[in-house]
Amino acid sequence: MPEPTDDLQAAVAKHGIGGYQRHVLLCTGPSCCTPEDGLAAWEVLKQQLKDANLGNACYRTKVGCLRICCHGPTMLVYPEGTWYHGMTAERIPRFVQEHLVEGKPIWEWIFAENPIADAPKPKQT
Repeated sequence: MPEPTDDLQAAVAKHGIGGYQRHVLLCTGPSCCTPEDGLAAWEVLKQQLKDANLGNACYRTKVGCLRICCHGPTMLVYPEGTWYHGMTAERIPRFVQEHLVEGKPIWEWIFAENPIADAPKPKQT
């Protein structure tokens, strides 16, 4: 059996970890939205990122809960820390184009901010 570090390094290389500029987390419900609405938004997000050729620049994660259990699907974008509400499948194409491609957040959909761009990196011991 390979060493865990071999498997982990293979996963890092496969997914391009270390080269991302943004991380998008999308809640797929069931508290903030129906699972059907959440999964529909997720599928559109995956396709839009691929179509915009952002696969190596933007990591995406489907989550079951971001603890904002209303007005979903809820989305969080790091490092800028923008929290979006109502991120349905219909809104995702505009989000990808304006926020991710053009760098212009869609302020009417943002309900909170929590940037972490200046967070200190942990020291390796």
